[in-house]
Formats: sequence, structure tokens, C-alpha cells
Amino acid sequence: MTAPSYPIGPWRAPELLDAQALAAAIADIATLPAALAAAVAGLGDAQLDTPYREGGWTVRQLVHHVADSHINAYCRHRLALAEERPTIRPYQQERWAELPDARTLPVAVSLDLLAALHGRWVALLRALTSAELERQFLHPEWPDAPWTLGRSVHHYAWHGRHHTAQVGALRLARGW
Repeated sequence: MTAPSYPIGPWRAPELLDAQALAAAIADIATLPAALAAAVAGLGDAQLDTPYREGGWTVRQLVHHVADSHINAYCRHRLALAEERPTIRPYQQERWAELPDARTLPVAVSLDLLAALHGRWVALLRALTSAELERQFLHPEWPDAPWTLGRSVHHYAWHGRHHTAQVGALRLARGW
């Protein structure tokens, strides 16, 4: 049985991010909004307010977290394209998940936001050259390890699959 925290396993940076792997990651980002919407389809409020694991976020918080995270990712990518090796600003995802909108808003709001955001993000990603995918940004939590856009694309493709799988694992465990 897989761990509820990481049903598809933890993210691992790719040793080689070739054109085929990058295209697959962009395809994952493109399909995430529909995949996440399908994962929560038909769930009522009581189910959406069920933690996906003991001590974890509710399904509702998880959906809103994906939107929060991917908004930040999109902005980080644009910063890296417009500035030389910018230092991005991290955010406190645990605190964001506890804000009133993340705890109470219908998931449709974030699903709609993700559909629009990913439409724009994927258009940007598909237009990038290999040189642009090598552009970097710095994350203050890892000051000695700059992130390339390609690596970040790979990470966020995993991130979407990861959280969608958490919902799927909960539905399977609960027989929903």
C-alpha cells in the first residue's frame, strides 16, 4: 500500500530532462485542471471537508492549495523569464491553507482558476526555447541550488499528479 502523503512517491529531480520528458511534464500541467476536477466530481461538502489523511488538509483545502501553488509557480516562471536569476518569494502554504477562503470556498472557484491559469501557463511553456528553459531562479530555502525553469516544470507536473492522486486514494479508501 502506498503512503497517503505520497501516493505516487516523493518528487525526485530528473537526472536528465530531455525534450520528451519536458513535453510530458507540460502535458501533465495541461491536463491537471480536468484531472483534478474529475477527482473531486460528485463529492459533497462533507466529503470535501474530509482530510485526505490523518492530520492532513481537507480535500477542499487541497484543491485550493493546488491553485495557490500553481499561481506562485506561474509567477516564478515569468519572473525568471523577465529578470536575471531572480530570488523568488516563498509563501507559507500551511497558513494559506488555513485562511477562510481555503477552508470554506467551493472548489469550483479554484478549479475554474486552474483551468484559466493552466491555459495561459501551458501556452507560455510550449513557446519557450531550450535556452529559456535553462533560465534560473533562486529559492531562499535552497540558496545554493538554483532552479531552472525546466526543473520547475517537472516539479509542478508531479505536484498536480501528486495531489490528484491523494484525492483518488481517499475516494478509494472510503469507497466514494
